[in-house]
Amino acid sequence: MSTLAAPSRLDYRNMALIITGHALTHWYPATFYMLLPLIGAEMGLSYSQIGFVMTCQFAAGALSNVPGGMLVDMWGRKGQLMALALFWVGFPYLLMGFSTQYWMLLVCVMLVGVGNNLWHPTAIPLLGRMFPSRKGMALSLHGMGGNVGDALAPLAVGLLLTTLSWREIVVINVIPGAAMAVFLLYFLGALSFAPKHAKSPVKTAVAEHQGSGQSLASYKQGLRALLRTPGLFMLTLSSSFRSMTQGTLLTFLPLYLAKEMHYSVVWVGAVMALLQLAGFIAAPIAGHLSDTMGRRRILMACFGVSGAVLLLMTFAGGSALFVFLIAVLGFFLYAARPIMQAWMLEATPRNMGGTAIGLMFGMQSAGQAVAPILAGIIADRYGLMAAFYLLAFTIILANLMVLGIPATAPPESPGR
Repeated sequence: MSTLAAPSRLDYRNMALIITGHALTHWYPATFYMLLPLIGAEMGLSYSQIGFVMTCQFAAGALSNVPGGMLVDMWGRKGQLMALALFWVGFPYLLMGFSTQYWMLLVCVMLVGVGNNLWHPTAIPLLGRMFPSRKGMALSLHGMGGNVGDALAPLAVGLLLTTLSWREIVVINVIPGAAMAVFLLYFLGALSFAPKHAKSPVKTAVAEHQGSGQSLASYKQGLRALLRTPGLFMLTLSSSFRSMTQGTLLTFLPLYLAKEMHYSVVWVGAVMALLQLAGFIAAPIAGHLSDTMGRRRILMACFGVSGAVLLLMTFAGGSALFVFLIAVLGFFLYAARPIMQAWMLEATPRNMGGTAIGLMFGMQSAGQAVAPILAGIIADRYGLMAAFYLLAFTIILANLMVLGIPATAPPESPGR
């Protein structure tokens, strides 16, 4: 069984740093979702071409997630890796501000896909080890940080677009990410110019959990144990279908609001923020309930309601009810995210947390790579609202996959 001490005050302080960094890793993609309709209009892109932009980003993430998780488990220096991930997310958006060709845009979003998917295999296992008996709650708070970034970015960008161009916004936008990367490096004990005579309390707390990596032979042994985990494939597949729903929704919902409902950029930002606000409220509730009532029961409820709401949205398009249903969808769709992450950590060897989360997010990115281009083709042929039928279908499949996952985690192995 786990021998980790109970979480200390320093662990909570350290968690706050990680949550803030997570908010910024979501700030950048949320900014891009708002700018994508403008970029598409400037470059004369079709729905399929816009969908292909996100396909390239998620495909790059799918290819980089598993190697990223392996790097986390073998390198062990999580402070450095989280800072690198945060910088790598923001910098390609700066380059995007100078792009004039479609292929340049695709290269930039692929770089974002690589960087954004290095964060989760690093931060999620670390939080799971810091809070071993409250994984659902800890990861829901981490998810709330992502919801904050997702919610504030559309509001901020919607207001900034009234005075600035999208190119000016992506250039300015790199500053907070770079600053936070330096901040993480310093307080997580990885910055060389930190005072050598002083022992940072946050550094001490992190050092207890982040470890120093492992040898290749030890990693291979852990990988074999990971691949034998009961329900591993079904859990990753379910998370992939859930992410297909989320990624496609974030890509095409702003387009629907702008083109079909004729909302201004400010109101599009407000509605997208509403989606994230609902997820922000849902995360700690779902995390706590999954810790006390079990992962499967809460997860299936979240997926079931999400599918029903998506079907209702196809009948309520263009009305005020449609906007209300967006908030309901955000509540249940985002509530599922920390539950799946906690379930994955419980089901896998402790020293393989980075690889396990990398595998989960790799499958998610693979699903997200397929969904936007497929939805774009459907939208070009049958209209934007038709894409929402695809979303309902994918979330229903996610729910069906949950049935194949063992209800409880297997007993902890000696390596955990």
